[in-house]
Amino acid sequence: MWTAIILLGVILLAIVIVGAMYNKLVTGRNQYKNAFSQIDVQLKRRYDLIPNLVETAKGYMKHERETLEAVIAARNQAAAAGQRAAGSPGDPMAMRDLAQAEGVLTGTLGRLFALAESYPDLKANQNMLSLQEELTSTENRVAFARQAFNDGVTLYNNTRESFPTNIIAGMFNFTAAELLQATESAEERKAPKVSF
Repeated sequence: MWTAIILLGVILLAIVIVGAMYNKLVTGRNQYKNAFSQIDVQLKRRYDLIPNLVETAKGYMKHERETLEAVIAARNQAAAAGQRAAGSPGDPMAMRDLAQAEGVLTGTLGRLFALAESYPDLKANQNMLSLQEELTSTENRVAFARQAFNDGVTLYNNTRESFPTNIIAGMFNFTAAELLQATESAEERKAPKVSF
């Protein structure tokens, strides 16, 4: 009789331990997904600002059509990559695609801002100044959201790879999540210059 009670107690204890480890993995995964949704919100805000920026610049920069079109094309590619990444935050391919698209967008915005320096009236335009402030604020928010996402992914991956949780992670197919990293190009790593 005592053997059966002890055996039942050990089984219940094992179930509680496995359940706790499983719940910790689920919590970690949900935390990094939530953190990515914060990035997604800020990126959408950024993508919404860019057409206004281009429209404001368009009147002054009539001869710079290629640059303006490149900014819009890069914005559209980044928005599409952002939607794919939002569908599966932490997916290695989606995170790399998003980081690469964001790097291209940052580079084209940098070219736009560098070109805008040649147009004194544009630099003094109130709409442009307001958009510059909004974009700078959004870039800061994106940076903080990325940091929170990467912190969440790191915590999740550490939990997933630690013994004995790694056994539970393998049993229930908890895959590794990918950090959202800056792209490799030095040009793409530069923040857009937004001084007018």
